[in-house]
Amino acid sequence: MRDDYLKEAHKVIPDSNVLINVVSRRVKQLRRGSRALVESLEKLSPEDIALREIIEGKITFQEAVAE
Repeated sequence: MRDDYLKEAHKVIPDSNVLINVVSRRVKQLRRGSRALVESLEKLSPEDIALREIIEGKITFQEAVAE
């Protein structure tokens, strides 16, 4: 996992626990065959693709509200 991508994604999703959950869920989707929402000239790992998608605003999250 590229450190620069992690730092940039952390600016978008500052809560580390939420960031980990979003990335891990997206990595599972990518490994099951989902297409990447970002393009890259270099070969990226699924983790780096997920981070790039967060950085570029291609995937978002919504926090659940406890009732």
